[in-house]
Amino acid sequence: MRTESYIAGVWQPASDGRRIPVIDPASGEQFTDVADGTVEDGLAAVTAADRAFPAWAATAPRERGEILRRAYELMTARSRELAELIVRENGKALPDALAEVTYAAEFFRWYSEEAVRAEGSLQTAPSGANKILVLRQPIGVALLVTPWNFPAAMATRKIGPALAAGCTLVLKPASETPLTALALAALLEEAGVPAGVVNVLPASRSASVVGVMLADPRVRKLSFTGSTEVGRVLLRQAADGVVNCSMELGGNAPFLVLADADLDAAVAGAMVAKMRNGGEACTSANRFYAHAAIADEFTERLAAAMGELVVGPGLDPGVQVGPLVNAATRDKVASLVDSAGAKVIVGGSAPRRPGFFYEPTVLGRVPPDAAILRTEIFGPVAPVVAFDDLDEAIRLANDTEYGLVSYVYTGDLATGLRVAEALESGMVGLNRGVVSDPAAPFGGVKQSGIGREGGHDGLLEFTESKYVAVSW
Repeated sequence: MRTESYIAGVWQPASDGRRIPVIDPASGEQFTDVADGTVEDGLAAVTAADRAFPAWAATAPRERGEILRRAYELMTARSRELAELIVRENGKALPDALAEVTYAAEFFRWYSEEAVRAEGSLQTAPSGANKILVLRQPIGVALLVTPWNFPAAMATRKIGPALAAGCTLVLKPASETPLTALALAALLEEAGVPAGVVNVLPASRSASVVGVMLADPRVRKLSFTGSTEVGRVLLRQAADGVVNCSMELGGNAPFLVLADADLDAAVAGAMVAKMRNGGEACTSANRFYAHAAIADEFTERLAAAMGELVVGPGLDPGVQVGPLVNAATRDKVASLVDSAGAKVIVGGSAPRRPGFFYEPTVLGRVPPDAAILRTEIFGPVAPVVAFDDLDEAIRLANDTEYGLVSYVYTGDLATGLRVAEALESGMVGLNRGVVSDPAAPFGGVKQSGIGREGGHDGLLEFTESKYVAVSW
């Protein structure tokens, strides 16, 4: 298990010797620590990435793709080892961690194939005076900042397209979950990534370290996944250097259950949309709007399913829901439930045990103006609101500054597609509780983000278009 920073192909301690404690959320106890990167370390990582950029950008796309393919194969072969590491530092249940590793590895496989597909274009100018030749070129040194909730997938979703496009990078993982990022660095080194192309820098002094790197003129790309509040700060900082930004920010996903929905399917979809990763996901269903004709039945069925979930340390056999990542997250979830002004159907409290656990919870007949509906819960809590009119449900669903993903369950395809068009979100799950796919463009509208990750769009986020006017 690597615990030092990875800069210019060398594992090294922080320049001032400081370390970040890594806490097991299931016990609340520290089990290791890692190097706590400094501003100087951040600049060293940028220097390494900058020096490695010309050679990596000139590397044949097929060769870059083959390295990513080897990374996919290594990650798949070591899925259990990586999943157990994720459980230790993140807390999620082992089945969730295994699913994450599978999903995360797919970004390496997808972008191993996309590396050879950064196509340009050629056309004749409308006037006929010249040809319009458009090239796709790697944007340069990329700064990648990732969160703790999917420590493997949020990293590979950025690393994969960056490397495929020919960019070099510095990855700054969340302080809660640095070990997975460092494990990925070792895996990429083994796969054949040259020294300096990938640099990984854990740092608890995130604002100062990221700020200095972002202000460095050699950094030309910022890809950030995290809260909207932090995203706003980074966008302001990036503006000074006119740095290209991709921002995957917060969510407040509505889950609409129409009167004609198949309730068995809707409950099954709700369990996936709500409880994937224990509710600690930006795509997590945050607000449930059920038609008044079926609201009580849907709520009862959802509560029954939530009440059957097994809660405990993520590595214990049979556990389906692990602890939340830290005490602050658990306390926030508890406060939101306590102030919701709704009936607790199931759950509703933190069990008396070590670690940062919270019971899977369903709240019935929640007032439409409750604070819990306007906040990203990031926990295993499902508040249900009844509605009478579909236009009202769409209005309630859109009444948020966020617009990442929405979910709709209905028995009528035409109605579902009309609702999907009306919902203000970058993604819609229509009769599906999960939308994430490495081949699809992932991202939101409004204050849920800028740009897309995944799919061909994700590759283009790390390129610049160069137009060459030429005649022959």
